[in-house]
Amino acid sequence: MIGKPHMKKTEPHLEKFERFEKEAKQPSWVFPLRKAGIARFAEQGFPTINDEDWRFTNVAPITKLPFKPVFAADRDGIDAETVAGFTFGQIPAHRLVFVNGHYVSDLSSPPSPNGLVISSLAAALNSHASLLEKHLARYAQGEDDSFAALNTAFFQDGGFIYLPAGKIIEKPVHLLYISTAKDAGVTSHPRNVIVAEKGSQATVIETYVSAADASYLTNSVTELIIGDNAVLEHCKFQDESTSAFHIAAIHAHLGRSANLISHSFATGARLSRNNIRTSLAGEGVECILNGLYLTRGEQLADHHMIVEHAQPHCNSHEYYNGILDGRSKGVFHGRILVRQIAQKTDAKQTNKNLLLSEDATVDTKPQLEIYADDVKCTHGATVGQLNEESIFYLRARGIGVETARRMLIHAFAGEIIERIRYRPAREELDQLIWDRLEQHPLLANGTKQ
Repeated sequence: MIGKPHMKKTEPHLEKFERFEKEAKQPSWVFPLRKAGIARFAEQGFPTINDEDWRFTNVAPITKLPFKPVFAADRDGIDAETVAGFTFGQIPAHRLVFVNGHYVSDLSSPPSPNGLVISSLAAALNSHASLLEKHLARYAQGEDDSFAALNTAFFQDGGFIYLPAGKIIEKPVHLLYISTAKDAGVTSHPRNVIVAEKGSQATVIETYVSAADASYLTNSVTELIIGDNAVLEHCKFQDESTSAFHIAAIHAHLGRSANLISHSFATGARLSRNNIRTSLAGEGVECILNGLYLTRGEQLADHHMIVEHAQPHCNSHEYYNGILDGRSKGVFHGRILVRQIAQKTDAKQTNKNLLLSEDATVDTKPQLEIYADDVKCTHGATVGQLNEESIFYLRARGIGVETARRMLIHAFAGEIIERIRYRPAREELDQLIWDRLEQHPLLANGTKQ
């Protein structure tokens, strides 16, 4: 039931939607999706710490922001040199650049048409409407996610990638989202739809960065539809302003013998939350979810995932590591759901956390929900500081204490980074994480823990 305090939080969004609904120029079939989205958001409102799935992540600061969706495109001074300066900005790629959620064509480098489609979503709603209508909002509908519902109501642009059957692209597709927001409450709702038909292969890199510092909100949704025997590597890198808020949903639907490896790297934002849902809907699926969060100060990084084994003979592995400093906080909630039909399931889930300060905290909750009887499922979680025995072991072999600490921390991050298959992205991210860790006083001057 919606009470008055709840209505106060949603009223500005409902008022803005009325204006947006009148002015938006899109195919008629999109409006029922939007209306369903805003209706679900109005019913659910923002989650609170009384909701089990949000009890460790308080989004009250987001609800207090003025709601200022960006309705008009404006590159706001961003140029090619700016783009090249961001992480992955110089990797050879089919690149789509968005500023405050809107596509900027002269900063982008999509491929020439040759069967595949790499386009802004706004353009694709007109040029490839029949393709999009099959998939848009069919997998991330927001029944239990009010932020995804809000995105469905307000999305304006994003990336649309369509790989026809058997198509293999060598260069990655890079979706680069740049925020230039200078005012509190500025909000963008990126929507990405990635369809890989039977036997196709691709790498997609999705990055979110800032060119200014403000308490803005990015609320993104990415839908991955991976056909039979298709192979997709998806790498999401979030490095937004530490004053900003970042909420994201990734919903993946995998066909028979599909192969997905999806990475999530969270280093920015004051508060970030990644809701990851994967449905292993065909037999013989291989799915790896891999992530690293690196926090400092007052940051909070939250990963919440559900891996649904809906068919037999599927494998899933989740590896998430966190390195936390200052008074920052990490949250991990992972649930492996094995349906009764999903015999011969092999599922593993691991969450490991390294605390670099005594004030950093982690709440971790790995779960198994199993309705089949012929399965191999494991989960585990660890939280701790640098292992003194490991430091002693290295020092006993002539390695100095500072070098020993460096080796252990870098190895902790490296075990996640090394799973990136696309070498240029792996090498650049490895260097970035190395540089960030080297800034920590524990490594910079060898001060004792």
